[in-house]
Amino acid sequence: QVQLVESGGGLVQAGGSLRLSCTASGSIFRFNAAGWYRQAPGKQRELVASTTSGGSTNYADSVKGRFTMFKDNTKNTVYLQINSLKPEDTAVYYCNGVDARLGPYWGQGTQVTVAS
Repeated sequence: QVQLVESGGGLVQAGGSLRLSCTASGSIFRFNAAGWYRQAPGKQRELVASTTSGGSTNYADSVKGRFTMFKDNTKNTVYLQINSLKPEDTAVYYCNGVDARLGPYWGQGTQVTVAS
């Protein structure tokens, strides 16, 4: 059974940093593509960063220069490094991973709260 397990969220002061992790359990799953989404209270879920099967990475305009997404294939984990956090970054962050054969899976979400 495949599960994506996220970690790394928490409460941080504005200007601080966090690194979110998303690890795939189940030896058969491999991140062919992945995305980090976030959902703030009362708002729709939005895509903030994604990697394609070709290896390119894209970011939402609101996070460019502050967020970095990268992958460690040896650990079957994708990361989201978040710097210069702002109160408006407060949200539940979700990982979406796509295996070429198994399709997409979602993580359970991790809360990021930024205090001003």
